Amino acid sequence: MPAVALGPQALVLAIDQGTHSTRALVFDQRGQVLARGEREVALARPQPDWAEQDGDELVASVHAAVAQAVAALGARAGDVAVAGLSSQRASCICWDRDSGAPLSPVFSWQDRRMHGWIDALRAHGDDVHRRTGLFLSPHYGASKLRWALDHLPAVVQALAAGRLAWGPLASFLAFRLLKERPLLAEPQCAARTQLWNLHTRDWDPALLQLFGLPAGCLPASARTCQRWGALAAGGVEVPLAAVNGDQSAAVFAFGWPQAEAAYMNIGTSAFVQRAVMQPPGHVPRQLTGIILADGHATVYMVEGNVNGAGAGLEWLAAQLGIDDLLQRLPQWLAWPAPDLLFLNGIAGLGGPFWQATFDSRFVGEAAEPWQQAVALVESIAFLLQANVEHMAPFVPPLAEIYVSGGVSRLDGLCRRIAALAGVPVHRRDDPEASARGIAYLAAGRPPQWNTAAAQETFAPADDAALRARYRRWRSLMAQATGV
Repeated sequence: MPAVALGPQALVLAIDQGTHSTRALVFDQRGQVLARGEREVALARPQPDWAEQDGDELVASVHAAVAQAVAALGARAGDVAVAGLSSQRASCICWDRDSGAPLSPVFSWQDRRMHGWIDALRAHGDDVHRRTGLFLSPHYGASKLRWALDHLPAVVQALAAGRLAWGPLASFLAFRLLKERPLLAEPQCAARTQLWNLHTRDWDPALLQLFGLPAGCLPASARTCQRWGALAAGGVEVPLAAVNGDQSAAVFAFGWPQAEAAYMNIGTSAFVQRAVMQPPGHVPRQLTGIILADGHATVYMVEGNVNGAGAGLEWLAAQLGIDDLLQRLPQWLAWPAPDLLFLNGIAGLGGPFWQATFDSRFVGEAAEPWQQAVALVESIAFLLQANVEHMAPFVPPLAEIYVSGGVSRLDGLCRRIAALAGVPVHRRDDPEASARGIAYLAAGRPPQWNTAAAQETFAPADDAALRARYRRWRSLMAQATGV
C-alpha cells in the first residue's frame, strides 16, 4: 500500500537536491512533467581534496525551487498531494537538534580530506565491506564526521550539551523541511555514512567504535517509503512519502526495475546498478545495498561507480580553457577516434579499482584538445564497462542497459557503452531520472508510470577498434592499480 492514498487528479512533487543544483518537478500519475523549478547551489573547495556546501543554502534552494515549480502550475497548484525527496547519498553534515542550525559544512561526497586516515584502517576493510556492503573509502561519511569531532568546536560543544545530530544530508533536509522535525534516515543514505549495517538494517556499534564516534547522534532508521511528515516548502504543505538517495532513486525512473537490465545514471559521477530481489551476499570490490524498503518489498542492488564522469569533463574544460567543451563534444565524438587513452582517476578511482588518490593521465602521443576530450569520454565508458564485467558473476545475464543523467545526452558515449557491453542501450527523453524515480515511489508505484515516454535505442555496433582500445586501457589500469 502507498504511504499516501492519491485521488485521480493528484500531482506529485519531486525534490532532487544535487551537487550543483536543486530541482523541483511536478508529475502527474503517468509520469508526465507538468512544472519545474531549479536553483543552482555552490560547491566550495577550500583546500585540495576538500569539497563543501552550505547547509542553509541547500535548504533555501529547496524552498526557492519548489516555489518556482508550484507557481508554474497556476490553477493546479492545489492538486499537489504528496512529495518525495532525493538527495546526494554520501554527503553528510552535523547540525543542532534543537535549532536545526548547521554545525559544520555539508561534506560533499567528493570530499576526500581523510584519505590518509582511512588508509590506516585498511586492515579492517574486508570487515567493513561485509557489514556495510561498501568498500572502505574516504568518500563516505564516517571519516568526515570523525574530522568534524576533531576540528570543529561547535560540534564538540553540541555533543557535550546533548544537542548534536549528524548523518546523511537527506536526514538534515527532512529535519529542516518537515514541520515535525523528524530525525530519520532511510537505508540508502544511512548506508553511505559507512556506519549502517546492511544485515541488521541499523547503526553498527562495532563501526562506531572503529571510527571513534559516539552513539546517540545518528538519526533513527526508517523505511524508504512511509509518512515522513508534513513538508512545508515553497508555499505548499503536503505529506513527504518517500526519501532516497539520488542514484538509487534514479533506478525507478523507468518504473519497477528489471533483473536483466543495468541502470546507468551518468552525471557529475556515474553509477551502474543491477537490482535484485534477494540479498546478493558479498560481492568483492563492488557495492551492495538496499535501494527500496517500504515494509512490503525490499529491493537490493549491486553497484559500481565512476567518480570522474561529468566531474572529469569539468576538470578537462578547466585544464584546456574551453568553456563550451560539452557543446563541442557531440561533433568530436562523431569523428574517427584517436589512438589516445585516458587513465581517469578524477575525484579518486571508484569501483572496481578503489583508490582515493590516483595520478590521472593521458597515454599516447601529445594530442589536440578534441582528442583529449574524446579520450576522456571513452574513459567513462571504459570504467562503466569494467564495473559491468566485474559484477557479472553475481547478477543475472545482462540483456539491456538504461541510461539517464545529463552526460548520457552524448550520443557518442551511449554508442560506445552499447558496443562495449554488446547489448542495446535505451535512453528516455528526460534526463531527470532521480526526480522521476522518487516521484514514482512517492506516488505509490503507479502501474501506468512513464509509459508514454519517448525512448531512443542505441544498438550494439561491432567496433573492433574501440574494443582494442578498451583492452589496452584495461591492461594499463591493471598495471597502475593491481586490479
